[in-house]
Amino acid sequence: MLLFAQMPTRKSDSPTTITLETGQVWEMADSNLRIGLIGKTLIHYKHYRGSCPRASVSLTGKAALQEYLVKHKAVLAKSKPAPTKSSKRQRTSDSDRNETR
Repeated sequence: MLLFAQMPTRKSDSPTTITLETGQVWEMADSNLRIGLIGKTLIHYKHYRGSCPRASVSLTGKAALQEYLVKHKAVLAKSKPAPTKSSKRQRTSDSDRNETR
């Protein structure tokens, strides 16, 4: 009778996977990375320094970009809330001003 010994489990050396979504901005020590289009296996992104994303669009595989972000200790930037209509100043016409007087 042949018994199978329990095989030792191998811990994966790969880091946890990062969920990438269109529009995300990842901050690193000296640069930022903005996610553009996401396909099945490829991602369009802009890698730039400073706050102005004027870099050209680059293309790479999902796994490669995830590894790059983990290696460079990237942190997902907090998104800015979208402006609401109530926060914008409403203009009044001359006729509206005359009616209130």
